[in-house]
Amino acid sequence: MAVLFPFVFIAFVFLLLFLSGIFVVQQQQEYIIERFGRFNRTALPGLHVKIPFVERIASKVDLRTRQTAMQIDGKTKDNVTITMTVAAQYHVNYDRGADPTQSGVFRSYYMLADPEDQMRAYIADALRSAIPNYDLDAVFDNKDSIAADVNTTVAARMVGYGYDLVSTLITSIGLPADVEASMNKINSAQREKEAAQALADADRIKVVVEAQAQAQAMEESGRGIAAQRKAIAEGIAGSLDVIRESGVSTREANQLFLFTQWAEMMGEFAKKGNSSTVVLPNDFNQTSSMFEQMLAANKADDNQ
Repeated sequence: MAVLFPFVFIAFVFLLLFLSGIFVVQQQQEYIIERFGRFNRTALPGLHVKIPFVERIASKVDLRTRQTAMQIDGKTKDNVTITMTVAAQYHVNYDRGADPTQSGVFRSYYMLADPEDQMRAYIADALRSAIPNYDLDAVFDNKDSIAADVNTTVAARMVGYGYDLVSTLITSIGLPADVEASMNKINSAQREKEAAQALADADRIKVVVEAQAQAQAMEESGRGIAAQRKAIAEGIAGSLDVIRESGVSTREANQLFLFTQWAEMMGEFAKKGNSSTVVLPNDFNQTSSMFEQMLAANKADDNQ
């Protein structure tokens, strides 16, 4: 038993060393394996074995898309200093190249110590070169196209370091307090001007519509009065014709018609008038002038 113990111990040690050399690469990751401090290979997702004490995992490269946010100052064409919040989305280049040392994973680890700082510097330089070509209003209007141009410029540089810049977004633009207050006043004044113009247009339309409606009402009223008068005239003419056919002379017919109208008017006057006593002439020949006087009195009473 004592003779077997050293062999068992050695086998146990070798087993531990073998197990320590087994590792698993997760999905969307790629490991860089170095042998004696020198790049040897990359390990794709799955089960792998490395030589203990000889090989080591130098880096666990994440292949997922990442995002970094940064704030960059710039001066516009009209000398306004603005602060832009920029979000950059990027990932390790997936190209494996003809040789492992030409892959995006190799370059992303061995060529840049801090890729985010390098990318931030490129983006800041590109933005500060682009913003002076625009005044303040144009920056707001063209921020998407500015970001797209910056993304194209920086992406061409970062691909050499093993990174793909997916997109660059200008998420917000900050203004100095006095400039922002001035812009708010300008916008408020513009909105008040537009509101006043809209109210004036509404009032003008209202007046025009009311005038048109009144004109139409007066036109219809005139037509109604004309039709009423025509009907009255036709009725009077018809009544006179009937009276004449009975053998009464024209003068007598006119007198009879006048008396009938006068009597009807007096009845209405008695209903609507404020006086309880009415003085009438004893001679009907005087009714012509009396009739006209009663008509005037009745008209004046209706207007009260």
